[in-house]
Amino acid sequence: MHSLSFSQRLTSRPILILRHLLLVWLAIFTITRFVLFFASMRDWIGHTDVAAAGLVFLRGLVFDLGFLAYAAIPMGLMLLLVPTKAWDHRHAPIVLKAVTAISIFLMLFFATSEWFFWDEFGARFNFIAVDYLVYSEEVISNIRESYPLAPILSALAVLAVMFTLFIQNSLTHSLQSGRTTTVRDKMSTFAVLLVPAIASFALLNQDSQESGGNTYLRELSGNGPYQFFSAFRNNTLDYDQFYANLDSHITAGILRREIRESDATFTTDNNMDIHRQIDNPGKPAKHNVVLVTIESFSAKYMGSFGDKRALTPNLDALRQQSLFFNNFYATGTRTDRGLEAVTLSVPPTPGRSIVKRIGHESGYGSLGQQLTAQGYDSVFVYGGRGYFDNMNAFFSGNGYRIVDQSSVPESDMHFKNAWGMADEDLYTQAIKVADADFQKQQPFFMHLMTTSNHRPYTYPDGRIDIKSGKGRDGAVKYTDYAIGQFLAEAKTKPWFNNTIFVFLADHCAGSAGKEDLPVDNYHIPLWIYAPGIVDARESSQLASQIDVAPTVLGLLNLDYVSTFYGRNLLQQNDAPNRVLIGNYQHLGLFDGKDLAILSPGKAIRKHLDALGESRETVAGHDDPLIMRAISYYQSASTAYKENLLAWQAPGREHPVVDHKSISHKKQDDAHVL
Repeated sequence: MHSLSFSQRLTSRPILILRHLLLVWLAIFTITRFVLFFASMRDWIGHTDVAAAGLVFLRGLVFDLGFLAYAAIPMGLMLLLVPTKAWDHRHAPIVLKAVTAISIFLMLFFATSEWFFWDEFGARFNFIAVDYLVYSEEVISNIRESYPLAPILSALAVLAVMFTLFIQNSLTHSLQSGRTTTVRDKMSTFAVLLVPAIASFALLNQDSQESGGNTYLRELSGNGPYQFFSAFRNNTLDYDQFYANLDSHITAGILRREIRESDATFTTDNNMDIHRQIDNPGKPAKHNVVLVTIESFSAKYMGSFGDKRALTPNLDALRQQSLFFNNFYATGTRTDRGLEAVTLSVPPTPGRSIVKRIGHESGYGSLGQQLTAQGYDSVFVYGGRGYFDNMNAFFSGNGYRIVDQSSVPESDMHFKNAWGMADEDLYTQAIKVADADFQKQQPFFMHLMTTSNHRPYTYPDGRIDIKSGKGRDGAVKYTDYAIGQFLAEAKTKPWFNNTIFVFLADHCAGSAGKEDLPVDNYHIPLWIYAPGIVDARESSQLASQIDVAPTVLGLLNLDYVSTFYGRNLLQQNDAPNRVLIGNYQHLGLFDGKDLAILSPGKAIRKHLDALGESRETVAGHDDPLIMRAISYYQSASTAYKENLLAWQAPGREHPVVDHKSISHKKQDDAHVL
């Protein structure tokens, strides 16, 4: 038998069937894009012209074909490996239809999942989706508790069958009329399938989608499965390789001016080392500290910020009784970023947060480590299971002991869902820790992380007038209720008058916007509540989560060796305004008016009037705002790689080094800030 020509190979049974499957997948991709396009019209219409919107589908087709080029390899290989006799078996048409239906069902499931992801994050699948795979138990439970899975899966199964019936005649015709191939022909046919995949790899990558412009339209032009698998290899980003740089001397000079304080003395001649001795004035005050990071609590939910739904009566009242910062921002869009910023006071640099860098998460000069060295019982109290996002390893490796869901008796939990115990039960555990430390006459520092204000938005019945599981409004109101109950209970305790309460969000409820870094979607509140210790007033100074740690230590008048990038907000400082915000790719510095953005591919941009019209402009390396942004992020990368963020105890000449971490780091230079 002669070998088949190229055209004949394209009419072999495996290839004809593969063609049908890929065309169905392409149809599903196109339908998904149309659905997301029209569902998000309110977010992009009026901000772009019709031609730009139309390009979404042209660019989307390119990414769709790019993914299908990859998908054709395993699918084609499986079809080519089917023995010739099997194609001629009398049950072959039935098996083929069943396999086709299953394939279509999986693609429809993927498309539906992408819809829910878009609803939550305003983006196609990305690094976050990949990250969630690690915690399948929590994610699956969350999905099961949030959506009617049985009806959804049944509907997808019906649609898959309908798709299959629609193309069954074509499938049968391909099975009957397709050519038979030899083993040699199969091998050469497979080689042909490699050509478009190689071309896709060479010409197309995640960075093909340029930064800037309307973020929604750029995301819509992508392909969910393509971006999902691409995120596997893009979960670490070396700053020096992918981002704009300056001469290290320039960077160090700018950074030292940014972080200088009147009570700080740098302890080394290495300009890239920010270790400095902090000498807070006054006598040290052994106040207790309770720091609460609230899940997904945007400033916009508060009635005192203009919300009309009366969801936060307790927190609105607390605003009047606290030192309240109304111009305060989260550094990132995920819980681990918020914890990183509050605990370590470092910029939200690209790729994984330090919290999740297994083998590299310990040995830092954290807020907890600083207070433990001063005789405090530093405790991380988490409503969920501490293995999530590597929290247990991070906090235990940086001076904290852990209290999480797994260490709490079932009898102490009135309610729990996919993410953990109800906030009121978390606060009950905090009260127990405080009582125990008070009995021991030991000052305590507790860092609490709540979970209730998260999908599926469920909580104990009878607490508020919104039924559990009905949406974010109820979760926000329950969050407020639980804080009110917690403070009411705390006020009855003998340790209350000597305790500073700090409340802030880990991040906003949603970070999606028409820009890469929509500043308003990083706006969160900060309360410092301590009657008799901290005067109630309102501050409009620009600040962020990285400023919390030095501010808390300043309130306690403690002297320490700092590796913090943040500032003591209670101290007069003439350094220029800034907050540092980012996601896993884009890095920003906002000065209260304009926003500098650093992106992969060494791209640099500037948004004028970032909280208003937000006009994007081209900026150069010599732009002062761009230079400030580069200085923060470039220096943070260097500090991480060279172990310049290590914990240094008071009175020690050199940092206490985590040798295990260093040995791991030598093997993994890709893990950088």
